Parts: sequence; structure tokens; C-alpha cells
Amino acid sequence: MKVGILKEIKQKENRVAMTPSGVEQMAAHGHNVLVETIAGEGSGFSDDDYVQAGAAVAGTAKEIYDACELVMKVKEPLPVEYDLIREGQIVFTYFHFAASEELTRAVMKSKCIAIAYETVRKPNGSLPLLTPMSEVAGRMAIQEGAKYLEKTYGGKGVLLSGVPGVDSGTVVIIGGGIVGTNAAKMACGMGARVYLLDSNLERLRYLSDVMPKNCFVLMSNPATIRKLLQEADLVVGAVLIPGAMAPRLVTRDMLGLMKKGSVIVDVAIDQGGCIETARPTTHDDPIFEVDGIIHYCVANMPGAVSMTSTMALTNATLPYALQIADKGYRRAAEENAEIAHGVSMIEGRLTCPAVAEAFGMACEPAPGLC
Repeated sequence: MKVGILKEIKQKENRVAMTPSGVEQMAAHGHNVLVETIAGEGSGFSDDDYVQAGAAVAGTAKEIYDACELVMKVKEPLPVEYDLIREGQIVFTYFHFAASEELTRAVMKSKCIAIAYETVRKPNGSLPLLTPMSEVAGRMAIQEGAKYLEKTYGGKGVLLSGVPGVDSGTVVIIGGGIVGTNAAKMACGMGARVYLLDSNLERLRYLSDVMPKNCFVLMSNPATIRKLLQEADLVVGAVLIPGAMAPRLVTRDMLGLMKKGSVIVDVAIDQGGCIETARPTTHDDPIFEVDGIIHYCVANMPGAVSMTSTMALTNATLPYALQIADKGYRRAAEENAEIAHGVSMIEGRLTCPAVAEAFGMACEPAPGLC
């Protein structure tokens, strides 16, 4: 199969969908890999690195879309790419369809095969292609939140760790999944007082066993959230419903409970956000203020640490990409239910129930696929 690796064009997105090592393994399976020029530059990989690994280099994205049966990206296609996607072409990337009806309808119109990284799912319910970027984003949420708490950025001027004789900061993390757990680890390691909320009692029992003593694990509900917002220096939104819009758990009215100069980092923003006042921001313009509360809502946080992120992403995606390239998408999905869960659209038909529900569209599950 001819496999294309595109250069990301989302603002300040420095990741790339495959490392030269991944290309080498694709080539070993007999596939021809075409990489768009300077696609890997932001992650520290040159065109020569890809050529030495067995790839050819294309000058434009159009060449990739025209020539390749399987196209891989990191972020969702942008409007300038919609007309380049071909009918029957397999596009394998993070789509986050439920956050954008425009994107959903445009990809349906292209009649491609859309396989979403974020909905590939293991039998235990885990999301193997979302996990590595959730780990990165969770850790970055504390790093960025701590920065914007500095007075020079309009924050309260609080050091999360505190110092001897001065109390540490308070971090409230809503959602105890991969993002929330990694955020809590970072915040606890800095010495902050951390509250980690989740609505799954079994998950809370597990977190209670494994988290350090300065992490307090609580059931998530509106009353608890309202109480903790009054104490919070930093709030991290870390809620995920696979493939669907994130629920709004912090309302505009609740902001009035928070102290001026506190910071919100909504990691769920790529699924619409779990904070009512959140809206997507960019690495160039990452924050905005509502009612004196600083909001950081960058939708591609891991793009800022692109070398780490690209290697972590390739480690996770490559085994699935090899199966799709080796067998074709249908046989790969029929033989591996994990891939079948990722198949969101087939030639204009929406096959992901969560996306269909988000926009009131018809869902047509493909026969033989999950």
C-alpha cells in the first residue's frame, strides 16, 4: 500500500504522524511511504532522515492526497484540505468529530474512510491512541497552569509548591482518567494540595490506593465542584466521553466562586470543553480572561513538546497503521475490533454513534464491524 505522511498545518502544530523509525518498519512490510517535505522538521527529523529510512519525499500535500491510499496526520483536516481528500481514501488521524459539525459534514462529503485515533478502543475500554497524548497533556496542564498563575501573566502570584513557612497552592482536577491522573501526579510532585474528582466509584478506589498522600480523591458532583472552586488556585478540566462532546461541569455562574487570578486549564477543549466559558485557543494566543479567571484552552497542547509527543504517538499508532496497510481497512477492522471502533465514516456514511448523537445525524453501523 502507498502510505502518505502529511505536514501538519494547524497553527504551531509541530508533531508529525510517523518517525523515520516508523517509516523503516512500514518499508520492511513492503509499503511505499511518501512524506511531505519538512513534515518532521518540528519534531527534529529531516527529509534526509526519512529518505534514509526508505521514504520518498513529496513537495506538497496535494501530491500525498493524490498518490496515497492511506494518509496519516496528527490533527484533523483543516478546510484547505477538505477538497484534497479522495473518495475511498483511508484517513487515519485525530478527528474529534463531535467538536465540529463543519468538519464532520466535510469529511462525510469526501466519501473517504475516516479512522479516528481517539476512538480506537481496547476490550477493557482503554483508548490506546489517545493515551500517550493524554499523558502528555495531563502533565503539561500543570506546567502551563503553574506558569499562568504567575503575576506577570495576570495570575494570583501563587507558587504551587509553596516554600517553608508559606502554604502550597490548591489544584482541583475534574476527571480521574489518563489526563487527570497524570495531572495529579505532576501537581503532587510539585507539593501542591490536590483534589482529584471522578464519578466512577471503582476508579476512585483505585486512585485512592495509588496516589500520594497530598492527593485527595473525591466523588465528582456539582456540590463538591462548587465547594472546591472556592479554594482552587488551578482547575484542570480532564473529562472525556470517547468520541462525544465533553459534559459542561463548570458553569459560567460557578466562576463567581473562584478567586480572581485563578487559572483554568481545559484539556477537554478538543471535545468541546468541560468548562462552559472555555473556547479553543492557540499556542500563539493561549489564554483569555473571563470574570477575572484566566483560561488556557489550547486544543493541541502536546504540539508544544513535539519531539516527545511524536515519538510517543508513533509508538502507539504504528502497530495499527501496519495492520491497516497490510490488510486493508475492512479486513483489519473485521479481524481487530480495536480498529473497528475507530472507523467513524465509510464513504459518506457516519458509523460512530457518539458523533451522530452530537449532531442529530443518522448512524449506519457497518456490517461486520463494531
